[in-house]
Amino acid sequence: MYGLYAIGFIAACIIAVLLTPLVKKFAFWVGAVDAPNHRKVHTRIMPRLGGLAIFLAFVGAYFVVSPALDAVNSNAAFGLLLGGLVIVITGALDDRFQLSPKWKLLGQLIAACIVVSFGLKIDLVNIPFGETNLPIGWLSIPITILWIVGVSNAINLIDGLDGLSAGVSGIATTTILVLALMMGNVTVILLAVILLGSIVGFMFYNFHPAKIFMGDSGALFLGFALATLSILGFKQAAVVSLLIPIMILGVPLSDTFFAIMRRYVNKLPISAPDKSHLHHCLLQLGFSHRTSVLIIYGIASVFGGSAVICSVFISQDSTWGLIMIIVALFLVMLVGAEAIGIISKSRKPVLNFLQRLVGKTVQSDRMGK
Repeated sequence: MYGLYAIGFIAACIIAVLLTPLVKKFAFWVGAVDAPNHRKVHTRIMPRLGGLAIFLAFVGAYFVVSPALDAVNSNAAFGLLLGGLVIVITGALDDRFQLSPKWKLLGQLIAACIVVSFGLKIDLVNIPFGETNLPIGWLSIPITILWIVGVSNAINLIDGLDGLSAGVSGIATTTILVLALMMGNVTVILLAVILLGSIVGFMFYNFHPAKIFMGDSGALFLGFALATLSILGFKQAAVVSLLIPIMILGVPLSDTFFAIMRRYVNKLPISAPDKSHLHHCLLQLGFSHRTSVLIIYGIASVFGGSAVICSVFISQDSTWGLIMIIVALFLVMLVGAEAIGIISKSRKPVLNFLQRLVGKTVQSDRMGK
C-alpha cells in the first residue's frame, strides 16, 4: 500500500518536472505572460500557466496509481478531477486574457457545484467542545460552495513571491496527508500524495529565482484541491472539526482576513489591491525575497503542526489543551500582525496595551524594591 503511495508521489513529481518546461514554452507562445508593474515584485516578463503542469501531473499520477487501489473513492476523486479541470481552464483563461472578476467567480462557482454534485458536502460540523456533531441540513450546499471559493481565492491572494503559494500549499497538503494517515483515509492519502508530488515537481522551476509562475491556473487549482480534500476529511472523520482545516490553511486565510480588516480600517473597498500583504510587509522590513518566503513557510508549518496537535486533543477530548493552543496561536498571530503592520502602520492597540502592561509591571517591581 505505502509502495503505491510512493509510486504516486514519484510519478506526479516526474511528470511535473518534465511538463513544466513545455508549459513554459506554451505560455510564451500564446502570450500568457506576467509583465512587471508597481504592485509586483518581479522585474521582467515571466511566463504564467504553471498550473497546467501541476494539474496534468496530478491527473496523470492519479490514473497511474488508482487502478491498483480498490479502496479509493472514485466518485470523490472524479469530482475533484472534473471540478479541477473547470477551475484550471478558468485560471488559464485569466492568465492569458485577464478575465473580469465576475467571469472568474462564475468558473469557481461551476467547479464548486461539480464537487457538490458528486456528493462532496460539509454535511455536519464537529463541535470541538462538545461530544456531538452539528447537522447543517440544506445549508451544507452554500457552505460547501463558499468554502471552496473562499479557499481558492485565499491561495490566489498570497501568490506574490516566487514559490510562495506552491510552498504554502505543499505544507498544507502535507498536514492533510499526516491527518489522513492518522485516520487511515485511503482516498485522501492518495490524492494528497500525488498533489504533493505535483507541487514538489513544479517547485524545481518556481522557487526563487522562478523560471515560471503558476498563475491563476495554479493558485486557483491548489486552493480548490485543498478545499476539496478538507471536505473529504469533514465527511469521513469526526475528529476533523471545523477548526482543523481553518488552521491547516492558516496563512492564506489569515492574510485574507487581515486584508479585509486593513481595507476596512483605511476605508477602502474590500476588492481594492494594495502592497500590504504578509509578503509585502516582510519585504518592507528588509528581508530578502528568499528569506521572506522561508519565514512564511515557517509560519505555515506552525499552523500545520498546531492543526495536527489540535486534532489529537479533539480525539482525546482534551478541551483545555485545545483551548490553550487556540488562544496562544491567536495571540501570537495578532501580535505578529500588528508588529509588521499588516493591518495598519500606526494603529496597534494590542501592542500598545502589552507595552503599557509591561511598563506598569516594571514600575511596580521597582517600587517594591
